[in-house]
Amino acid sequence: MAPAAMTFASSLSDAQPVSYWLDDPAKPGALPALTGDEHCDLLVVGGGYSGLWTALLAKERDPGRNVVLIEGREVGWAASGRNGGFCAASLTHGLGNGLARWPGDMAKLEELGGRNLDAIEAAVATYSIDCDFERTGEIDVATEPHQVEELREMYEEATGLGFTGLELLDQDAVRAEVNSPTFLGGLWDRRGVAMLHPAKLAWGLKQACLDLGVRIYENTRGQQLAASGTGMAVRTPYGRVFARQVALGTNVFPSLVKRVRAYTVPVYDYALMTEPLSPEQLAAIGWKRRQGLGDSANQFHYFRITADHRILWGGYDAIYPYGGRVSAEMDHRPETYLKLAEHFFRCFPQLEGLRFSHAWGGAIDTCSRFSAFFGTAHGGKVAYAAGYTGLGVGATRFGADVMLDLLSGQQTERTELEMVRTKPLPFPPEPVAWAGIGLTKWALARADANGGRRNVWLKAMDRLGLGFDS
Repeated sequence: MAPAAMTFASSLSDAQPVSYWLDDPAKPGALPALTGDEHCDLLVVGGGYSGLWTALLAKERDPGRNVVLIEGREVGWAASGRNGGFCAASLTHGLGNGLARWPGDMAKLEELGGRNLDAIEAAVATYSIDCDFERTGEIDVATEPHQVEELREMYEEATGLGFTGLELLDQDAVRAEVNSPTFLGGLWDRRGVAMLHPAKLAWGLKQACLDLGVRIYENTRGQQLAASGTGMAVRTPYGRVFARQVALGTNVFPSLVKRVRAYTVPVYDYALMTEPLSPEQLAAIGWKRRQGLGDSANQFHYFRITADHRILWGGYDAIYPYGGRVSAEMDHRPETYLKLAEHFFRCFPQLEGLRFSHAWGGAIDTCSRFSAFFGTAHGGKVAYAAGYTGLGVGATRFGADVMLDLLSGQQTERTELEMVRTKPLPFPPEPVAWAGIGLTKWALARADANGGRRNVWLKAMDRLGLGFDS
């Protein structure tokens, strides 16, 4: 191994193979599994953000509604406890993706997204959820010359459409915010993103649900969904739940509505967390306003600073397992950790000698349009939302509202959106999916290395509305 690679490897020698967020003494104990039969008005399947917000909002809408939530492991153990803690207002995986797909609805989608983030901030306060919520915004940074122009074009398009809260930063301005020799410019969304501790948000939502009377069963996997009289029944390992209505928040895991499964594929994403920075190290990078950051490449990194002055550094490698298999074996990938460590010290060479305390991965539910889709089954008695593609910390609350709207059978400003009324294109079966995703990843890396120029394959995918992202 080359000397430089040895240096990067040594920075990982003490890294614990577990999510930093979940490695916390505040983690609550697991609730008992369901044994026997349960009956309720609404069954929520899944104890991540999607399911937790659905249960909470259902009780807020109707305190008398009898709500049960089941979770296959423990609340927040999967994506909700492993993400970067970026809680974005965007419902469309960014303004550019939204404008490309739903230009006529974009003003309404931006308004709804802003209201949704405001509501999350209010819920954190109302339910006294201690999750380090900081509405600092996010800076998209340019690290290549062509990205500077792309950010300028996005800024001009957004402001021309009347969107506010964006600030274009030149090289000096962005480095005054966060000091990296790789930064050439930036676009700062000042109010559209909050930073938080993702696992503590999930645990806080769990407690809020319990306080409102939701009955939660952990280590209770939903195994089969079927009609039962005028309602539905879900079989679990040790019992059954009979419900008038069911909301599915299982996201990356195989949907109990089988026809939905073709719309998502699992993509494994990986992250590192540093040890706490010293006052001298903090002074060397600045970052006093604690914004979230992401670079503007197709294979992008996301990074942020935590309440205890660590840096989370994740992204870049998006790994699709053949056959769409979700497996604990994929949760760790040392070769990706080594690559991420190298990229980290390239971004922040002044932090040489800093070590990583945690390294982990997890699966993201990716769909071909990069943002959530919605629907119903079994005559409107079952609703589902999935496909958040790595931007679900905030958007899952919106998705919960959509599922409850759909179950109510009433038209709302949400159900009238084209985004809600349409589906993404499904992924093809294997081996076509594996080959297509592999080719797309190669083409995206090639575009990053060639001034952002998209080849014939990527242009064809753009025309078809197909994509691959994490």
